[in-house]
Amino acid sequence: MTQEIHGTVAAGFETVRDEFAAFVATERSDYEGQLCVHVHGRRVVDLWAGDGADADSLYGVFSSTKGAAHLVAALLVQEGTLELDRRVTYYWPEFASEGKGALTLRELLAHRAGVVGTDSGFSRQELADDRQIAERLADQRPFWRPGTAFGYHGLVIGALSGEVVRRATGRTLQEVYEERVRALYGLDFFLGLPAAHEPRFRSTQVMEPTDRQRALLDSLPSGPHTLAAVAFNRHAAEPTDLETLPNDPLVRAKGPASVGGVASARGLAGMYAAAISEVGGRVPLLKEDTAAEFGQFHSVGYDLVARAHKSYGLGFQATADTWYPVLGVGAFGHSGAAGSQGFADPRSGVAYGYTRRRFAFPGGAGVENERFVAAVQLAAPASG
Repeated sequence: MTQEIHGTVAAGFETVRDEFAAFVATERSDYEGQLCVHVHGRRVVDLWAGDGADADSLYGVFSSTKGAAHLVAALLVQEGTLELDRRVTYYWPEFASEGKGALTLRELLAHRAGVVGTDSGFSRQELADDRQIAERLADQRPFWRPGTAFGYHGLVIGALSGEVVRRATGRTLQEVYEERVRALYGLDFFLGLPAAHEPRFRSTQVMEPTDRQRALLDSLPSGPHTLAAVAFNRHAAEPTDLETLPNDPLVRAKGPASVGGVASARGLAGMYAAAISEVGGRVPLLKEDTAAEFGQFHSVGYDLVARAHKSYGLGFQATADTWYPVLGVGAFGHSGAAGSQGFADPRSGVAYGYTRRRFAFPGGAGVENERFVAAVQLAAPASG
């Protein structure tokens, strides 16, 4: 039975609704997802589908959390509290251990630090707590010479940048985000889910891999001592089950800045809209120069962890190169392992958010985003 599509689209964005409906019609009957888009600060797409889901449902967004974390970093750089070309040790002296003393904040944000994990791994309790992650990483010998190469710091980049934020401001990254971004705009994008909102959370569903997905998974490098195993904590005494991480109440409550965010599509899109557009009578959070610098290519090429071509700005993925070539140069955002996607395209004024309940292997941005983003970009110029 075809699921009903709920929500609205503005005139000119009917094709986006058509694409969303066409995708949902081909999915399993238990599909749940939300899609929200703003253009120049105006909400133009607000859609959802799924039994028991609505526009206010909240989902674990995995690495899309990194977008919120690094919006905080961008704001602090913009106001001069942080300086990109200062050494990390200026803020965090203990980080100098094991040859990391020359690394700059710019290099750290571009996934060039080389401390993607620790030799012995993290416990689940440690992964939920950015302070504990940072303390362990300060003493860790890097897995490559810092600054000479890059690799995805998937479970730890938010803790690394978050410790710099804490040392510079005296407050956690989560606290700065709550005050200066989430609460200010009333966003349903939490780094630390309050207990009052727990009933809105929809636990991540893990889908069995298809034969094609299983073949892909089997072809990936494996082994307990590979760089990928270290980066995703698969070598620990308690190997991390990434697929179910947001289902842990401790992870949701603490909101680790790499993977612990909980959001709706409205929350994702709303945050990126606030970053680049006037929203609610407020000027954009980011000045044009700041958005351009954080969206600029900083690490492009062979990712040592992913063993594939990747592109990063500062804390954000360089979204046009990484996922959607139809976007303008300088688009920045971040995907999440269960399929979520959020980004801002300053050139078109598009701010995009997508959430999905299921985790489908091998993880990463849901492929359906490609058709949604293409439809949005075609409609956006006419709306502007």
